[in-house]
Amino acid sequence: MPLSYLPASIFPGSASRKAAVSMLAVGLCAPMTTFAGEPAEDGSTSWALGLGVMSEQEPYTDIDRENTPVPLLEVENRYIHLFGPQIEFKLPSVDINDSQALNFGIVAEYDESGYEEGDADILDDMSDRDGGFWAGAKMEWESELFEVSAEWLADVSGNSDGQRFDLGLERTWQFGEHVMLTPRLGATWHDDKYIDYYFGVRDSEARAGRPAYSGESGVSTELGVRGAYRFNSRHAVLMDVEVTSLADEIKDSPLVDRSTTNAVFVGYIYSF
Repeated sequence: MPLSYLPASIFPGSASRKAAVSMLAVGLCAPMTTFAGEPAEDGSTSWALGLGVMSEQEPYTDIDRENTPVPLLEVENRYIHLFGPQIEFKLPSVDINDSQALNFGIVAEYDESGYEEGDADILDDMSDRDGGFWAGAKMEWESELFEVSAEWLADVSGNSDGQRFDLGLERTWQFGEHVMLTPRLGATWHDDKYIDYYFGVRDSEARAGRPAYSGESGVSTELGVRGAYRFNSRHAVLMDVEVTSLADEIKDSPLVDRSTTNAVFVGYIYSF
């Protein structure tokens, strides 16, 4: 049985979002089938369960690397696709020709960005910054050579009141019946409200060594690769590695001492 395509949305990637980059769980969903199998034309639902571990480094000064267990759940049919923290409500696709198609969807997800003041010394006496729910729209262009995706999301929970736009390019190579690798390039634009909320310093929070800082909009870029080894039609091991170059508007924050962040994910999934 050929290896199915692996959606990036299975990798919750909170590190990327906390670092103001979000390609692991934002919009670079592979446009073909997933490990749960292609939804049947009769409208039946396929699903899969799994467990993984995410190791991630946030950009805040002297913050510890975080290793987090990640439960995986996928549910898909012709109307919805739920995987990780994101759910997509599918809209009608447009077939350009036999090898090209445009896919559209309405998406919603939970973003785990944010921090508590005890997470690092630089955050002492800072007000907590919370994650929240985001919603928006996405479009994917499939072709035989590569896939291009674009997604716009806004913070509907009202914490940051921010917006972001993700643009990605990827190509999948399949090696035999078992191995798949998908290198990717991506860019994420965050508006000034998002960057100011998560990386800004309010006048009331300023102190020696942490001056007030008002964030502006910026673009971060990412290089990554995801893949899988499928033992059979039920069992698969997943992996993802990414390195993110932070926007200057994030690197200039007095809360940040890194120009890049990184994340590694390894997991297992069982398709029913």
